[in-house]
Amino acid sequence: MTPGRTAAHLLLVVLGALTGAAGVLVHAAWFPGGLLLALLAAAGVFYGSLYATGAKAGVGASAAGWLVAVVLLTVSRPEGDLLVGGSAVSYAYLLGGMAVAVICATMTEPPRPAAGRARLGK
Repeated sequence: MTPGRTAAHLLLVVLGALTGAAGVLVHAAWFPGGLLLALLAAAGVFYGSLYATGAKAGVGASAAGWLVAVVLLTVSRPEGDLLVGGSAVSYAYLLGGMAVAVICATMTEPPRPAAGRARLGK
C-alpha cells in the first residue's frame, strides 16, 4: 500500500468518526429530520469513500471510524448522561447506519472512465 493510499484511508477513518459523532448529536434532536439527516450523511460518506478510493476498503475505513465514534458516544458517563438512549430513534440510527455501511460495502465498484476512449477532434 502506498503512503498516499494509507493517508487517504486514515482521512476516511477521521471523516467517518466525525460523521458518526455529528449523527449522534443530531439524530434525536429533530425527529424525523435529524434521523434522516444523520443517515444521509453516513450514506454520503460511505458511498463517497467507495467512489474516492475505488475499492471496498475505503468503505471499511470510513465505517470503522463511524462505528468507533458511535460506540464511544453510547457509553454512559459517571454523571449518568447519555447521548444515545434506548429509544426507537436511537436504535434506528445505530442499525440504519450499520445497514447503510453494509449496503455500500457490498456494492460493485463505481465505473471508471477508460483512458484513451474519447478522441476529441476526430
